[in-house]
Amino acid sequence: MANRIKVKVKEVILECPGVKRFTLVSLDGQPLPGFSGGSHLTVVLPGKSDTLELERHYSLVSSPLQQEEYQIAVRLTDPSSGGSKYMHEQVQKGDLLEVSWPKNHFPLSFRAKHHVFYAAGIGITPFLSMMAELKATGQSFELHYGAKEKSECPFYGQLSSQYRDLTTFYFSRDGRRMSPMTLLDHRIGTHIYICGPETMIEEFIDAATSYGYPKSSIHFERFTPPRPKTTHSFQVDLAKTGFMVDIPEDQSILEVLLKHGVKASYSCKVGGCGTCEVKVIEGEVDHQDSFLSDEFKREGQVMLPCVSRAKGKKLVIDL
Repeated sequence: MANRIKVKVKEVILECPGVKRFTLVSLDGQPLPGFSGGSHLTVVLPGKSDTLELERHYSLVSSPLQQEEYQIAVRLTDPSSGGSKYMHEQVQKGDLLEVSWPKNHFPLSFRAKHHVFYAAGIGITPFLSMMAELKATGQSFELHYGAKEKSECPFYGQLSSQYRDLTTFYFSRDGRRMSPMTLLDHRIGTHIYICGPETMIEEFIDAATSYGYPKSSIHFERFTPPRPKTTHSFQVDLAKTGFMVDIPEDQSILEVLLKHGVKASYSCKVGGCGTCEVKVIEGEVDHQDSFLSDEFKREGQVMLPCVSRAKGKKLVIDL
């Protein structure tokens, strides 16, 4: 990962059971590179060997107006693939970390007359910086936030104090679940933003589409790649590089390319940013991303190898 920044862990706070908030500052006390609402950092962590590193993406939860520090929140996943477990069990106040410059694949829409956020659990994280930006610029917004119960609701205290009249909480153990029916209450010109479990994202996208929301007014961010529709193994012929790779059922094309040392561009790894886009020379693509338009997907001339796969037994791509 190019353009890394060394930062020091200034503070670690248990936000709620299973969620820790980390405050990161520069080593020399200078302001950090600026960011906008919805941005994230890539944090570099030790891998299973000295030559392997883990990269994990975490939304910035601090205000874009506070350039003296970054804050991220990490939920301990079970089972953990290594990143959240390391952050929760190993990273302490005073430690040094390497992070990327802030990137934003989930920006606020400048066309929106009103912004409505739908979050579940740790899906609240990208919306915290977004709401701080909107509040600072005097724009209209509201938050709908679902969790199991108050004690397991990350940032409940902060939201209750800073956005009391703009936030509606839904606690399922109290019998109150967040429903996409509230999408019907928003005025024309509203843009909605969705972040949470995959099933919740799909439910709200489907509902918004059926209610007539323009596709351009529906925004969402995934933390993990979508579940592939096709999982069979296939081959990818790299036309420029001159060799063929086998793509197993349980690995993405991008993962295999990087494992073979191919210099492929990438960023989000969940099909949302387009950084890894490549030309397709031959073969039919099973598009899994949320970045390419329907027209581009129908044409089949480009694909995002971080999540998309082959419908058949082979693809030839321009790498």
